[in-house]
Amino acid sequence: MIRTLFPDDIHNMSMKELDLLTYEIREFLLESISKTGGHLATNLGIVELTVALHKVFESPRDKIVWDVGHQCYVHKLLTGRAQQFGTLRQLGGISGFPRRDESPHDCFNTGHASTSISLAAGIAAARDLKGDDYHVVAVIGDGAMTGGMAYEGLNNLGASKSKVIIVLNDNEMSISASTGGLSQHLSKLRMSRAYIDLKKQVKTRLTSLPGVGKGLSSGIGHIKDSLRYAIVDGAFFGELGFKYFGPVDGHNVAELTQILSLAKEVDQSVVIHAVTQKGRGYRNAENNPGKFHQIGPFDITTGAPLAVSAPTFSDVFGEKMVKLAKEDEGIVAISAAMTEGTGLAKFKEAFPDRIFDVGIAEEHAVTFAAGLASSGLKPVVAVYSTFLQRAYDQIMSDVCMQKMPVVFAMDRAGNVGTDGETHHGIFDLSYLSHMPGLVVMAPKDGIELEDMMEYAIKLGKPCVIRYPKGEAGGCPGSGSAIATGKSELLATGHDVEIWAIGNMVKTAAQALPAIRERGFSAGLVNARFLKPLDEKGLAESIGRAKTIVTIEDNIVTGGFGASVSEFIRSNGSSGTRLLKLGWQEQFLEHGDVEELFIKYKLDAASVAERICGFIEGEA
Repeated sequence: MIRTLFPDDIHNMSMKELDLLTYEIREFLLESISKTGGHLATNLGIVELTVALHKVFESPRDKIVWDVGHQCYVHKLLTGRAQQFGTLRQLGGISGFPRRDESPHDCFNTGHASTSISLAAGIAAARDLKGDDYHVVAVIGDGAMTGGMAYEGLNNLGASKSKVIIVLNDNEMSISASTGGLSQHLSKLRMSRAYIDLKKQVKTRLTSLPGVGKGLSSGIGHIKDSLRYAIVDGAFFGELGFKYFGPVDGHNVAELTQILSLAKEVDQSVVIHAVTQKGRGYRNAENNPGKFHQIGPFDITTGAPLAVSAPTFSDVFGEKMVKLAKEDEGIVAISAAMTEGTGLAKFKEAFPDRIFDVGIAEEHAVTFAAGLASSGLKPVVAVYSTFLQRAYDQIMSDVCMQKMPVVFAMDRAGNVGTDGETHHGIFDLSYLSHMPGLVVMAPKDGIELEDMMEYAIKLGKPCVIRYPKGEAGGCPGSGSAIATGKSELLATGHDVEIWAIGNMVKTAAQALPAIRERGFSAGLVNARFLKPLDEKGLAESIGRAKTIVTIEDNIVTGGFGASVSEFIRSNGSSGTRLLKLGWQEQFLEHGDVEELFIKYKLDAASVAERICGFIEGEA
């Protein structure tokens, strides 16, 4: 166990001590994360950079803003939280992202990408207006520079009088390998590092030549300087108004410390380009950084997960995409830097020309897909639920308004567990429910996901298929085929019928025996569709049962239950009693998926108790 460290400890360490500390930190991260799981590869890659930041700056007076907040583990270790790492991402434990309520050293909560430059610009502007004199540092990396918001921040900050130090952690990766024009540009800048080293060697050798060495060296100096300007000083960042330093070795504490100290003295905003290696110091992660970007508990020696899980919804989606694409050449896939996370790795291998990874740019991904659809292709956008929130306007205006047949495969919907409040997809049914012409489906298991994918591709309309993180095990079913707006009746009941959507069908099915043991006649309907709602099936259910219960892995405000409630109200079924179960309007903390369901009484036992209590209380 590494001892508890604070920034003052780092300030008082020598370079030799800091170098030794980097080895201790990596060993600690491996030991700790192998037990708890978490974001490993990116944190192994940012050890020296974080140490240097805390050597040079005085946190929390100086503000360090972490973009793609999962790269903050080392920062947490250096700000007094080492002893809490055994609780990382667990219910009641420390978060895997910066949290203001966790430490004064975390100046802003960040869990999504591309926000740090805008945040830092705002903090710096406030500093200047108030007459303060602290430093503001934005640490951006892991592909976050592929997101459009980062450029909005750069554009604004480059013309601002407020000074911000931007540290670009360039590890050539987001979650998967980075792509696009910026990635190519940064590659050229990395090459300039090799150029600078070569320049030193050439000068040394020319100068050593008897008689002519010094003259030759001086004579080609203007050529070298022009080349350096073309490659480095004239870089993109310089043209925007930033002083550019780099590329610098992101694993050399002494070099990083010198550059950061110099940046403090410059009277304008600075970009420091630090080249790092994702997974540094752990061969398994170096060889496969995508796999170790985020991982559950694992064996350190082999890198193998300690628990072998059944196929997940992401796995099922990826396998089905390959099968569908073999049958239909018009199918193409779009990912926003989540090729592996969304299960598209096999699709990429099978159809490298039919997959487009646009980087961390969800707005662009959606409109790009609309463009593909307008030209006769069948685009499938694979994206996490909370990441798609960024593209609300594009879904509305570029897809739904123009009736483009884009299929959204929305992964990580509902309670996602340990990633916490920035990643729980508990709002999507609500923000999609009012979009005209959008079909919204949620499968109860992997088999139904496959059926919905086939159906969505043939539908020819804007369509969302929403599914959770985790195993895609089978649920009870009637075997009925998917049809627009048609639910699946699994059991009838006279006292109560539960209308469950998506993964909550399994929970409702598990709750039925306990409800029936209390003497109630209980039925279950797999809703399948949020939009269009199966009004005919719902009317039949209202005619059979005294009470209707809705259950969803989504907030109850504006979600599936709200749609059912509106139908009941507008159709004059005032005698029908309705209980809506789901998440309350809140930001959900991190913790194990099942623990969170239990805590908020959405597990099968609690659901049964709540339904029986509702019926009995009314009786």
